[in-house]
Amino acid sequence: METNASKRHIAVIEKCMMSAAGLAHFFNMPAFAQYQLHLFSEFDSFKAALSHTPFYSIIYSLSNEREERRNCLVYLGELAIAHNAIQRIVLASDEAEAKLVSHLSPSSLHGIISKTASLTDLRTQFVNLLNETSRGDEGTLGHWHGSQSRLLSPTERAILRYMSSGYSIPEIAAQLERNIKTIRAHKFNAMVKLGVNSDVGLLDAADILKHLTAGDPRRLSLMMPTYS
Repeated sequence: METNASKRHIAVIEKCMMSAAGLAHFFNMPAFAQYQLHLFSEFDSFKAALSHTPFYSIIYSLSNEREERRNCLVYLGELAIAHNAIQRIVLASDEAEAKLVSHLSPSSLHGIISKTASLTDLRTQFVNLLNETSRGDEGTLGHWHGSQSRLLSPTERAILRYMSSGYSIPEIAAQLERNIKTIRAHKFNAMVKLGVNSDVGLLDAADILKHLTAGDPRRLSLMMPTYS
């Protein structure tokens, strides 16, 4: 019989107690017998546990709230810098959120899974992701909407960042030294890629981008030391 010491440790960040119980039951399936699940209600608790537990993977569960989505991407961006060997998976509330996360994440994720998938599909996707040997590869099958051609372009990201600061389309055109029609075309392309159909949805994404600071050395001091 396999002991807990020989199992791979999986961290799950889930704030809702009922959802956490559901995930615990889900990972109690025979397909996940080789894994030891650790449930956390917040990222800080997970960071504390990192000092004494060699986690193989972290699954961050979302509930379609902007602040939570933003925090998730910031935290996983920091984790990618300080502990790149740990697999990073996002469990999105639906396919729309999965698409947003796939385009806004500042660092490569190993997988983005939608909670709206069937139980069978969820099990298959998690099993495949947790068994990945090439980890952190943007081209892995587990990466939701992972095609590079679908990612936001530098110009599209710049437009979103200006929008989050209150710039109008003509003002953005002046800042980027482009004509207004070109800026509107890039804005439309960003909306299509992100799966949003209004300025409100686009500003939601812009707000998230504004607060992502992955790679900022000033934030590295907030991360925990590596485990021994």
